[in-house]
Amino acid sequence: MDKGRIIAGIDSWQGGTSSNTQEADGGVASRDGELHSSRMNFHLSLRSEMLEQLFTSTPVCLRPEPPVRDVFRPMQEQGRGAVLVCQEGTLVGIFTERDALVLMAAAADLDVPLSERMTRAPVALSQRDVVGTAIAKMAHGGYRRFAIIVADGSPIGLLKVNSILHFLVDHFPATVYNLPPPPHHS
Repeated sequence: MDKGRIIAGIDSWQGGTSSNTQEADGGVASRDGELHSSRMNFHLSLRSEMLEQLFTSTPVCLRPEPPVRDVFRPMQEQGRGAVLVCQEGTLVGIFTERDALVLMAAAADLDVPLSERMTRAPVALSQRDVVGTAIAKMAHGGYRRFAIIVADGSPIGLLKVNSILHFLVDHFPATVYNLPPPPHHS
């Protein structure tokens, strides 16, 4: 599924008109209404399906004081591409494998505190947010991961972009697998 179709569809139900979705999807309903029905089901699910089952339930949470080099071991041992940084149980940052690669490529000092290299105050979601909100924030902000937090700011999970993609493929195989070949994508 191409990013433009998803974004246009999400934008349409977040405040635009339904005609935006039809234009973005590049078609009109077939005689039997199958295409229109498929789009409606797709958009309805994005607006109603909550994130509760899409995120990992055991995020790796570290304190901000240890040196960056100490972060690599828990990431490797637990097979995680990101760790959440918490202070007194509240999310204050995130450090990802991408952050690690940037530091290593620049031959940066890995003995500085994690708090100096983490992304501060990361965008986070609630388990009660809907899938469409996560997709919109990922697409518009360029994020690949979100901390899932409860009302007091404590993290309960980590949502990854591949979990969203698996959800889309599992729930909408006809929409995902019936895209035209790449030269015909708009």
